[in-house]
Amino acid sequence: MPTSVPRGPLRTSMHLEQSTVEIELNAAIIAVTNDEPVVLTVKDAADAAGATEGLPFGPFSPIDHRTLEIGLRSWVADQTGLELGYVEQLYTFGDRGRHAQVGDTRPPVVSIGYLALTRALQAEGLQSGIWRSWYHFFPWEDWRKGRPEILDSVMEPELRRWAQSNQGRPSSARPLDRNQRIRVCFGFDGVAWDEEKVLERLELLYEAGLLAEAHRDRPEAASLMNVPERTLGSPMRFDHRRILATAIGRVRAKIKYRPVIFELMPDEFTLFELQKTVEAILGPHLHKQNFRRLVESAGLVEPTGQMKTRTGGRPAKLFSFRREVLLERPAPGVRVKPQRV
Repeated sequence: MPTSVPRGPLRTSMHLEQSTVEIELNAAIIAVTNDEPVVLTVKDAADAAGATEGLPFGPFSPIDHRTLEIGLRSWVADQTGLELGYVEQLYTFGDRGRHAQVGDTRPPVVSIGYLALTRALQAEGLQSGIWRSWYHFFPWEDWRKGRPEILDSVMEPELRRWAQSNQGRPSSARPLDRNQRIRVCFGFDGVAWDEEKVLERLELLYEAGLLAEAHRDRPEAASLMNVPERTLGSPMRFDHRRILATAIGRVRAKIKYRPVIFELMPDEFTLFELQKTVEAILGPHLHKQNFRRLVESAGLVEPTGQMKTRTGGRPAKLFSFRREVLLERPAPGVRVKPQRV
């Protein structure tokens, strides 16, 4: 007859250990306002200087909320006044010590990250929090005016110096050495830049000790950095910049095979407004005629028959998202191929 194991304690080979984990829900809430991709941030109440921002977050209560997503929507509405539309789960973040401080005896925290997309009009109805450009935290990701100068003037020298240390040999865990990883992630030495590798770039900068979060988590990493902390973007509380990087990479990839870009658009828009929104998300500038031809030939939009008058310009046709495309093919995204300078 099988022996039952009591529920609650975790049985190990040596002893019984009480298993207690707190579940937290984090939301990377993204909108595009004035052609700028923005994310909703909140101040850290425990930070006396009020300098550290983070993503909205709150605990999951299985008593109050039937599902994780219901819990997320509920406390986001309570905290910010936003009623979320499109929401999808990103990843579970549970690295040991993500909330721990020296001498901390509280239970470990496992955070479930979510990506949420909202429209500019809804973003304007915010009751609390601050909308920040996501390039405020990731300045090297903005290619709309060409290759960011910070890549060559600051990041490449620092990363090369780190790669030359005697810890850069490949291993079974990392088959590429440090120089190879730098080239793949940051597009050095003629390697193509991949706009979707946002998280990989952030984690490499963290490993190299070039981010403020690395100094906070690993005090010994402070000696590795030769540039001021905020040169490489503003830090965020805990691992919230990592969650945001995951969200940015996800939405950059997803707009190419699903029509999620229209979750960020008003009901009616011009093709120029749609192009500027796609550019804001992806980073690089897009060729105007190629973009319009691609969108129209893919059947993603349809004309409304109305015109919009722009200040100092000719009237432009208004379009709306053509929802029938969802029934016509399995991957109706904006399959753009960014051209980079």
